Amino acid sequence: MKADLHVHSHYSDGSDSVRDILKEAQNNGVTHLSIVDHDTVNGQKIISKLGKEYNITTIPGIEISAYDFKRKRKVHVLGYDYHPDAFHIRAICQPILQRRQENSLWQIQQIIDSGYAIDEKIIQENALPSQTIYKQHIMHHLTNANYSSSTYRELYIKLFKNSFARDIEYVDVFTAVEAIVADGGLAVVAHPGQLDSYELIPELVDAGLGGIERNHMDHTKQDYQKVEALADSYNLVMTGGTDYHGLFGKPIKIGDITSPVNVLFT
Repeated sequence: MKADLHVHSHYSDGSDSVRDILKEAQNNGVTHLSIVDHDTVNGQKIISKLGKEYNITTIPGIEISAYDFKRKRKVHVLGYDYHPDAFHIRAICQPILQRRQENSLWQIQQIIDSGYAIDEKIIQENALPSQTIYKQHIMHHLTNANYSSSTYRELYIKLFKNSFARDIEYVDVFTAVEAIVADGGLAVVAHPGQLDSYELIPELVDAGLGGIERNHMDHTKQDYQKVEALADSYNLVMTGGTDYHGLFGKPIKIGDITSPVNVLFT
């Protein structure tokens, strides 16, 4: 078994289609895959269908953009193996998507007003099948520079961290965990080392948290140790994956980072 449980597609802020993702996963020997697009489950039917075509076990997934209001910081929650209807997940994610879209349109207008020749309609068309525009879609329209290049990073920081920095309101992290559990899924805190979510973990256990992501490109040996200690203390599943975004993310191949457990597939 080789499981990559953290992959993003063009249904949110990844550059690759589901078919292209599954092709690469198959070529790289991946046997189990979860596409965890941000705040949407829209691609899950086609993911399941194509997974059978490529002989890869696909696990329904999502990454919910949440917020720890106690510590005033973002936290991402992965949801796995939930009911196909995902009623509770959809209910809390739709407002997030709407706010993100409104914010992106505002940022596009600010960028246009500052003298950049960009076209909102073209950006929206190129973002499809995502119904929401992400910063990656705007950046792709502005530059052909590689995501990891200094040219890309400098422009990104200038536009989205300085000139037109404005964030949206995210769902409370406890609500995110509860929605995943209500839909029969496994709730997992994503890359706690990246967003410094460790203090939050014990508090989420009572809300139904079932796991914590161990294997991630941004994690250090110290993060592994922290995750393992928390997983042992609170009987949490440990997961992992590449956090693959294709051309819209750091260079990595699907399957380069895998999950340390197979509990989701028994």
